[in-house]
Amino acid sequence: MTDAAPALDVRGLSVRFRMPGGRYVAAVSDASFRLAPGSCLALVGESGCGKSVLASALLGLLPGNADTAGSAVLPDGLDLLGAGEAVLARTVRGRRIGLVPQSPAAHLTPVRTIRSHLEEAVRELAHPSASAAARGRRAAREAVRAAAERAAERAAFPASHLDRYPHELSGGLAQRAATALALIGDAPLLLADEPTTGLDRELVHRTVDELSAHTRDAGRALLMITHDLAAAHRIADTVAVMYAGRIVETSPADAFFGRPGPRHPYARGLLDALPERAFVPIPGAPPELGALPPGCAFAARCPDADARCRTELPALASGVACHHA
Repeated sequence: MTDAAPALDVRGLSVRFRMPGGRYVAAVSDASFRLAPGSCLALVGESGCGKSVLASALLGLLPGNADTAGSAVLPDGLDLLGAGEAVLARTVRGRRIGLVPQSPAAHLTPVRTIRSHLEEAVRELAHPSASAAARGRRAAREAVRAAAERAAERAAFPASHLDRYPHELSGGLAQRAATALALIGDAPLLLADEPTTGLDRELVHRTVDELSAHTRDAGRALLMITHDLAAAHRIADTVAVMYAGRIVETSPADAFFGRPGPRHPYARGLLDALPERAFVPIPGAPPELGALPPGCAFAARCPDADARCRTELPALASGVACHHA
């Protein structure tokens, strides 16, 4: 696996939003990571730190006032940040990168049933010969129907709800429908943005285990964005911690959740806030992305911060961006 080309190689990815009055909001700053085939990278951090913006940048789903820099390269050399909408729409989304969106209800057509969504995805993303056959043969239509039902089962979506419309679903059911749609194309890279939102713990485990099986099979890769550190612990090979638009630590998952543990004080704070650990919240709140301080963005909340932390931005070196690591 180490000799294979990375499933995704992100270098210096930055996203700025142009705001009225000539102001800019630095939503993502200089993010870099590599995702190997057959592995899962969990991107964790508080709300508003830039995780979902990073995901949107990879798929070309940013609004018109966004400026991007850096690169995000697939194994064949395609740079996602430089690819046009036609390339992304026809050859990338769903086919090379599957997406479990953060707000699944917004990605489901309100006047179509979940079965209709799934069957369309099967027809569009299946092998071309199967797709062509599905247009005219009863047997093929039945095969499409069966494939859609299998996708629903993989995502723990109940068959009894397949003929319901999105507005008839709970948030958790909508999340499972979106997961089923993402799995249909068997894309080499799956991007899951908060895939366990709205699920009880049993379904979280089932969803995470299905995503893990999907990843290990045929060397696919998974980039999972999540607040759920327990889910990340269950599935991740590598953890990347994001704070105020920057990746401040990357670590093998076993070292991060076990020993020696996180090295960045913010990452330690995330784990200490868990009920099964110290259950102590991190004091304060993240800074506004439009008014970041000159030094470490975590300095105002960090018990170890000194004058250098408040004035000098620490570089990400040896997997951690901290002057005291």
